[in-house]
Amino acid sequence: MEAIKIIDLSALQIVLVVDDDNKLLGTVTDGDVRRAILDGVSLDSSIEKVMNTTPRTITAAASRDEKLAFMTEHKIHQLPIIDENNCIIGLAQMDSLAKKAIIPRKNHDDINVVLMLGGLGSRLLPLTQDLPKPMIKIGGKPLLETIINNFSEQGFKKFYFSVNYKSDIIKDHFGDGSKFGVEISYLHEYKRMGTAGALSLLPSRPTAPIIVMNGDILTNSNFSHLATFHRQNKSSATMCVREYQQQVPYGVVKTIGTKLNYIVEKPSNTYFVNAGIYVVDADVLDYVPDDQYFDMPDLFNELEKHGKDSAVFPIREYWLDIGNLGDLERGRTEFYKVFPKDTI
Repeated sequence: MEAIKIIDLSALQIVLVVDDDNKLLGTVTDGDVRRAILDGVSLDSSIEKVMNTTPRTITAAASRDEKLAFMTEHKIHQLPIIDENNCIIGLAQMDSLAKKAIIPRKNHDDINVVLMLGGLGSRLLPLTQDLPKPMIKIGGKPLLETIINNFSEQGFKKFYFSVNYKSDIIKDHFGDGSKFGVEISYLHEYKRMGTAGALSLLPSRPTAPIIVMNGDILTNSNFSHLATFHRQNKSSATMCVREYQQQVPYGVVKTIGTKLNYIVEKPSNTYFVNAGIYVVDADVLDYVPDDQYFDMPDLFNELEKHGKDSAVFPIREYWLDIGNLGDLERGRTEFYKVFPKDTI
């Protein structure tokens, strides 16, 4: 967990692990953390269970061109710089070396973000009697505004809002997106289309992957990491997943026939559940039927039938589905801890 905090604070996607003498012991990347989560490693575990203990390194004597060539050859973006005693003295970064400048904010102008906003929000009545669920205020502003700001700050600027219930309220607030520094177009669902069916309403075929997200999720997920993961993994579709723990409130008895073998007191099982955030390649739209109700799990099952590879991306950041009044209250309580920059 400490390493994750450092990764997030530095925005470099890597942590260097050293001993008391500053000697390099290993490295941990954001990808290492997410793979560990998929392997069932607890976030409370020691970093030794996750770190790469034999990372590639280079000496300070190497020239800029030598560092670039080394990173290009080994397909790495960060390279620890060490002295003759294996002590860390710096970190070479592919982007800054190639451009001789500070790493710019990553831009994802080619990626469209489709937000599913057409639900009735019946579990949040009476708040949704006159208001669409994404417009409910959390942290002093609509949930949808937080979602847009989070994407925008990470370089995503092109949005499609798939709307139905009380869509005028959403359109009146966001318009074409210009006052939020983004571009917003609208897909109008005149009947329930499901979380994938609305993709058939896109006016033209995109040329890049599409991020699809439910509009009732409060999260500070790193969508830039997600987009990069999807492209590097070369899968047709990527589903974000979240750990979900289920505890049995009783002692579970294991038996062999009529003989009691042993008892496990209140055991818990951990599962990965659908987090409602996806990335799909443009050609995946061929598997979305026109003018029909079709959910994202249906789409992933269809891709599996046709031999198309799908991947999972574990979310390690804050994530909350605002599904009922209890979740809404929790989101309002935790908002300023998750988004401290929004503190009034």
